Amino acid sequence: MADIEARLEKLRAAIRDHAYRYYVLDDPIVSDAEYDSLWRELVQLESDHPELVTPDSPTQRVPGEPSERFRKVRHPAPILQSGQRLWA
Repeated sequence: MADIEARLEKLRAAIRDHAYRYYVLDDPIVSDAEYDSLWRELVQLESDHPELVTPDSPTQRVPGEPSERFRKVRHPAPILQSGQRLWA
């Protein structure tokens, strides 16, 4: 079990670092495929061992803040996820 806990912490730290570099610094050092592979491994391990999920895990949080270099825009209509409706 100690090996699994260590791997979870290593994955969480790597994903947090990569997310920060991607979202905040706009300077990723891994490909999207590499990041996705780490993410899938983390999700699988946490799924197999739900008792080891932590509140600070990247799977439990929204990734970093967007860079201030992004220009703010106003959309003419709400941007919704696929399948969302404007009414109840």
